[in-house]
Amino acid sequence: MYVPDDALFSNLLKLPEDTDLGKAVNYAMKALEKENEAIKDALPKSFTVFDNTILASLLKNFSNIRFDIGSDVFGRIYEYFLTEFARSEGQGGGEFFTPSPLVRLIAEIIEPYHGKVYDAACGSGGMFVQSAAFVEGHNKVAGDELSCFGQEKTADTVRLAKMNLAVHGLQGDIREGNSYYDDIHQSVGKFDFVMANPPFNVNNIQKERLEDDKARFPYGMPRTDNGNYIWIQQFYTALKEGKGRAGFVMANSACDARASEMEIRKQIIQDGVVDVMVAIGSNFFYTVTLPCSIWFLDKSKPEDRKNKVLFIDARHIYRQVTRSVRDFNSEQLNFIANIVRLYRGGDLDNTFLENHPDGDNNGDYKIDKHFNGGKYHDIAGLCKIVTIDEIEEQGWSLNPGRYVGVAQGDEVHDEDFSAKLEALQEELEVLNSEAHELEQTISENVMKILESC
Repeated sequence: MYVPDDALFSNLLKLPEDTDLGKAVNYAMKALEKENEAIKDALPKSFTVFDNTILASLLKNFSNIRFDIGSDVFGRIYEYFLTEFARSEGQGGGEFFTPSPLVRLIAEIIEPYHGKVYDAACGSGGMFVQSAAFVEGHNKVAGDELSCFGQEKTADTVRLAKMNLAVHGLQGDIREGNSYYDDIHQSVGKFDFVMANPPFNVNNIQKERLEDDKARFPYGMPRTDNGNYIWIQQFYTALKEGKGRAGFVMANSACDARASEMEIRKQIIQDGVVDVMVAIGSNFFYTVTLPCSIWFLDKSKPEDRKNKVLFIDARHIYRQVTRSVRDFNSEQLNFIANIVRLYRGGDLDNTFLENHPDGDNNGDYKIDKHFNGGKYHDIAGLCKIVTIDEIEEQGWSLNPGRYVGVAQGDEVHDEDFSAKLEALQEELEVLNSEAHELEQTISENVMKILESC
């Protein structure tokens, strides 16, 4: 990013005491936007609402920031405030923010070393930031290796994403648009990596506007009033043929959804691109307590894995941050990612663990403690490799709990009551939707019979 003289922080600090700092900072923002197309119309320009003494104090505080603690100081500060804002906003915060441990887990598993990264529901751009962190952690320059493309329906959130990329030193093409109806980036077959955390269980989508778009939705529209499998098809078709990888967060209900959604899931499974399914426990989001799943698709799976899917049940791997919030410590996150690497027959990678020392790491999740000799094997209650034939026997379910089972001697851990109740409510809504779909099908078949009589 080019910073003109009028926007240099050092020049703002040198301004006389009687200067209108609000106007000066606004002008600095305009000068930055003028020189940097990537952040055009993204920066705030309303600093005149603040008293001069407040702005002077703010500038002074920023001048005390130590830059010897890392090259991405402002990026980390920005991420901190996004996190705190998401926590305070509750449900509203979920519209723009995905907790960084989940995003980093996706990055560690899809391994975006080089190429085009796409997020069709990019929020504040956290997927791109963590992809860049993955690249930088492996001693490469993210700006040289990655191109970021995002889409977001809310203008304010687009600005958040552009600023997030800018303060992390990244360039990206982030555009405003509804990803259901507007394929702004002409995404089909275009991207090396897809990462996303779309809104779950969206209803009232105008599916008639999408039915003819066979390139993006090759398996057709789900008949239920639910957008999960519209998102999943978008992510699947955006990958380059023969080489793309995707990782995205999805409602648990999508793993077992029946009727037309099951038919779509069945075809994706039979295509041999479902690579890994990871079950995540409750309370990882600031907005809802429900557990979720992370899906990993891979169009570059070798022939010896085309017929296999790795299931990981990570619901009981977590760190309790507060009474209502959980996350992963670096050892836990590294452990899950390395299980996938063992399954793929690759080398272990402890870069994230080494670069993120954590006081809560206690050795419980050292990979060699669970996988002797660094070789993959199924572990009851944790992970299992399953064939497509076995998945068919389970009604095409992609729920890790159906396959992994429970470790010998372990108790089955119940989620807390409120989370359990929310999960049951979600399941009830899915069943009601499926019942309505069956009712429609029966009605249509009856009408056909009557017409033929």
